[in-house]
Amino acid sequence: MTYTLFLVLIMIVAFLLILIIMVQNPKGGGLSSSFGGGGSQSLGGVQNTTSFLDKSTWTLSVVLLALILLSNFAAPKVNAVDTSSEIENTIENREVPATPVQPAAATTLDTVQ
Repeated sequence: MTYTLFLVLIMIVAFLLILIIMVQNPKGGGLSSSFGGGGSQSLGGVQNTTSFLDKSTWTLSVVLLALILLSNFAAPKVNAVDTSSEIENTIENREVPATPVQPAAATTLDTVQ
C-alpha cells in the first residue's frame, strides 16, 4: 500500500517538474515571458517569477530524488531466490551411510616383460 502511494507521489512530482521545466526558458522566450514580459527584464515582477521557477525546479527535483530513494525501502519483497547451487544442495541433502564403506582392494597389474 505504501509502495503504491510512493509511486503515485513520484508520478505527480515528475509531472509537475516537467511542467515547471517547460515553462522556463533561460533565454527569455519561454512561457514565462508571456506572463508579464521578457525574462531578462525586471519589470512587472518577472524576475520574481524566474526566481520562483528556479527554486521550484530545485525543490521538486530534490523531492523526486528523495521519493525514489524512499520507495526502494517500501518496495514489496519478492520471494528470496535460493543462492546456493544445485551441487551445494545435493551435498547438504545426501544421506550419510551408517557404516563406513571399505575401499576395494587395490589391484596391481603384472607387467609382462
